[in-house]
Amino acid sequence: MEIILYLSAAVAAIAFLILVIYLARTLTSVKVTLDSVSNTLTDLEKQLQGIATESTLLLHKTNALAEDLQKKSEDLNTVVDAVKGVGTSLKSFNTSIQTVSAKVETELVQNQDKIAQIVQWGNAFFQLRDSWKSRKAAKKPTSTEKQALLNEQEAEQSALLAKKRILRSRN
Repeated sequence: MEIILYLSAAVAAIAFLILVIYLARTLTSVKVTLDSVSNTLTDLEKQLQGIATESTLLLHKTNALAEDLQKKSEDLNTVVDAVKGVGTSLKSFNTSIQTVSAKVETELVQNQDKIAQIVQWGNAFFQLRDSWKSRKAAKKPTSTEKQALLNEQEAEQSALLAKKRILRSRN
């Protein structure tokens, strides 16, 4: 029996040795894996620091851009207000021109008869002047010249009558 006891102790020692060998291998493999994870985490930490630095710079640039955009927006508001003022001025100017135009038109309608008379007197004056010049130029016109002069005067008188009819038709 003693042999069985020694044999079982030897088997237990061999089993313990195998267990220790496999446990050592497993721990070595775990150590290698943990070293790899540690290196990966170190690299990841460095990359995160770089990303954090770039994010901070990007945030500063974004804030500066937002401030610049705000300033330009305020400047643009000033320009829009100025354009609005110009539009209001143009509208006021247009209203003034329309008022003056309406007044001129009213005055023309009211003084149309006077204007027609002035035009008639002016035409009569020019006819008298022309006839005076023509008489002065030819002291004694021949009968054909007299006839031409009479025809010319009749044509001018008929033109005057036509102008009067036109002016009366406008009233």
